[in-house]
Amino acid sequence: MKVTVNKSKADGIIYAPPSKSMAHRYIICAALADGVSRVSNVDFSEDIKATIDCIQTLGAKVSVDGSVVTVDGTNSIFNMSDKADRKELEFKCRESGSTMRFFMGIAMMLPVKSRFYGSETLRKRPFGIYEDVLKEENLSFAREEDCIVIEGGIRKDSYEIPGNISSQFVTGLLLALSLKKEGGRVILSGLIESRSYINMTIQAMNDFGIKVDWENDNTLRVESNPKYETRDIRVEGDYSNAAFLDAFNFIGGNVKVEDLNEKSLQGDKVYKECFEKLSKEKATIDIADCPDLGPVLFAVAAANHGGFFTSTARLKIKESDRGSVMCEELAKFGVKTHMEENSIEIERGGLQKPAEELSGHNDHRIVMSLSLLLTLTGGVIDEAEAVRKSYPGFFEDIKKLGIELNI
Repeated sequence: MKVTVNKSKADGIIYAPPSKSMAHRYIICAALADGVSRVSNVDFSEDIKATIDCIQTLGAKVSVDGSVVTVDGTNSIFNMSDKADRKELEFKCRESGSTMRFFMGIAMMLPVKSRFYGSETLRKRPFGIYEDVLKEENLSFAREEDCIVIEGGIRKDSYEIPGNISSQFVTGLLLALSLKKEGGRVILSGLIESRSYINMTIQAMNDFGIKVDWENDNTLRVESNPKYETRDIRVEGDYSNAAFLDAFNFIGGNVKVEDLNEKSLQGDKVYKECFEKLSKEKATIDIADCPDLGPVLFAVAAANHGGFFTSTARLKIKESDRGSVMCEELAKFGVKTHMEENSIEIERGGLQKPAEELSGHNDHRIVMSLSLLLTLTGGVIDEAEAVRKSYPGFFEDIKKLGIELNI
């Protein structure tokens, strides 16, 4: 899908989209409870649809009414006595890394074969943490032509993994341990990245009655005899996607974004502080704890004083090689960049209308970041349908703010 964005200014009030990260976690917790829960304020992005598909694989029943997801976990695989006799399970994860890593953690508890399907890009992402855990317990992890296959039944109650890997693995292990009568511990060695996302998992599990906490600075503990309780709960606004709306304020717009919880544990709420720095000077920003903000920060830097960004290596293993493709697309605007192994520099000045179409690289955050800049110059972006992955209403929302575009 191609979208033409005309030079125009954003002005108005808009609600932040619901948090995709919390919706994933709440819907999964609801599926693990013995009874009916209702999760409201859900935005049905492709990633959330994948998670809903996967809880149904576990046996949960789901109904949808507007933005409310009702989940009946009564007959989920963890509330049934015959789970050892269940047939092979198939998890269809689309392009959602969170979905695949969360459910792999859950599936590692099951003494059955589980097949994980998803896009080729998703299946090529690193899963070594789980592979090591399974092989240490003489269980299998295999990559087949169209899926990843694991045979679960993990028995240990303590796992030590590096702290500088994706928090999605930590969440997966916490979910797995929450299904063991003994509970257990996850020990994170070395520097811990994305701690905020881990804390979001703790909050979600606590909200559904599972006691999880930091035992010390590097050890997470799930208390014994865990039991998920049913809940009626609302998903808070999403700082990750709100960043693309609030960014208009730093490129000449006047936008008020509502329904954001100021006490939220979402690490991406740091975007406000980062935008302020970039609007005043060529700032240096470490994105170790907020890698998803990388593309939008690069865009704001390009529209202002430039910027120097560190801890960018992890951008290689997202939906696209985000650092590389942003540099590639910014060059079409005439913006000079310098990319090293773990840093990216965006130079000041040179922003002009692209002489050729931009590519979204099948990456929702690339599409939204480039769209911001196109409101300053005008231009066309291809593969714009990628926004459906996390923020399907993005173009409709910015159109309401006065951005002129044609889809």
